[in-house]
Amino acid sequence: MVRVPLTPADRRRGERLGALLREARAERSLGDVAAAAGISAETLRKIETGRIPTPAFFTVSALATALDLSLDRLVEATTPRLPTREAG
Repeated sequence: MVRVPLTPADRRRGERLGALLREARAERSLGDVAAAAGISAETLRKIETGRIPTPAFFTVSALATALDLSLDRLVEATTPRLPTREAG
């Protein structure tokens, strides 16, 4: 199977996801959060650093649960904002 290369937008979304997860993890150890989500610490480390910019939905869902984040919050934080038009 050939993987389609990630776009710059995919990479930026992964970076935003990683930043949000690091912020939500706060003082909790990477290992504790990874264990609570049922993933390896290395996988969480890669997601947080953007090396896995498009993790599987079930992984993201498990992390959201472990960090007490809503999926809506994750979508909001990782969706690019479109420029707004000012009324004129």
